[in-house]
Formats: sequence, structure tokens, C-alpha cells
Amino acid sequence: MDVVRLISESFGYAKDAIWGRWVRWLLLLVSTIIFPFMYGYTVRVMSGTKPAPELEGWIGLFVDGIKLIVITIVYAIPLMVLTVLPFLMYFIPVSATVTPAGSGPEPLLSPELAIFAALAILIIFILAAVIIGILSTFAAVRFARTGKMREAFRIRTLLTHIGTIGWIRCFIALLVMIIVIAIVEFVLALIPLIGPVLLFLLTPAFIIFSARYVALLYESAPAPV
Repeated sequence: MDVVRLISESFGYAKDAIWGRWVRWLLLLVSTIIFPFMYGYTVRVMSGTKPAPELEGWIGLFVDGIKLIVITIVYAIPLMVLTVLPFLMYFIPVSATVTPAGSGPEPLLSPELAIFAALAILIIFILAAVIIGILSTFAAVRFARTGKMREAFRIRTLLTHIGTIGWIRCFIALLVMIIVIAIVEFVLALIPLIGPVLLFLLTPAFIIFSARYVALLYESAPAPV
């Protein structure tokens, strides 16, 4: 897996998708506001369509976008639980049977223990975010390739595919993608006056670049049947 190749091919794909295709670009900008359509378009990009597909079959785009949103939310549930867990551990009172009469409820953990528990949960959260982030990315592409939501939740198959490529390689590839996009967006944001406008106008390009990038990463090893 060559990260430079992933960046180069994804950049070329995104450029060809919008440069000189002003109607498509305008429709994609509208789709970023009515976001299920944009999610649906990324499904088509991740499906491996080359060159970039036209925006047609709007009902299908919307339905695929909703499906992808549902898949994303389901994979995010464990992270949501880990986010609220430290607060629950501190604020949920213990049973009155373990507190002196008349003293009222007390926190489940003392403030000191709550801090250590929160730090431990933070470490677990970071590890879980990395694992779930990679897993959900491959799940999204698998859904795009098969057109079946259930394929996005074949965890053992996804783990096998990721393992074939290598967890570290997948992590580095996705991290590089995030860093590249963040740097470009940061530079654009520094441009006085027109920076925010350019960021908005280039939003479809960033989204298409990301979708194509993860599709190429997915293709870097044969997907299990």
C-alpha cells in the first residue's frame, strides 16, 4: 500500500469530478446542505465507480445516504457510551442503604477515584475510537460495494480484511488522509476574506477525495467473500 499513490489518485479523481463540471459542482454544493444526498453520492464513489458518477437517481441517492448515516450511528454507539460513562459514574448516587442515615446520597465514586476512572476511560475511548474508526470505514465501503446494509455489520469479515492489509497500515493511511485535508483546510482558512468561501466551495472536493481514498485503501487487499 503506497500512501502517496492513494493521495495522488484520489486528488486526480476529485479534480476530474468537479473541475470544468460546474453544474455537477453546484449540485454537490447543494447536496452538502441536504446532506443525505451527499452521503449517497459518497456511497457511489466508494462503490468504485470510475470516473466520478453523475448525480442522478436522486431517490436512490437519498436512500443510500440514509443507510450510510444509520451505519455510521450504529458504529458510533460504543463511543457515545464511553463519552457519558465518566459522568454517570460520578453523578449517579449510591443506594441509601450504604450511606449513613440522614446523610443523603453520595456519588458512586469519590472525586479522586472519579478522576482516575475518567483517565482510564479516556485511554479506552482513544483506542476504541481508532479501532471503530477503521472498522466503520471498511464497513461503509463494503456496504457501498455490495449494496447491502447487513454486509456493513459482518464484523468477522471486516476484521479479516483489515487484518490482511494490516491495522497499523490502515491507521497510518487514514491518519495521513486526515492530516492532508486538515492542512489544506487550515491554509485556506488563513486567506483573508475569501478563505471561508473557498472552504465552502471546495467541500465537495474534500468529500470526494476522502471517499475515493478509503475506496482505494479498501481495494489494497482483496475483500473476503
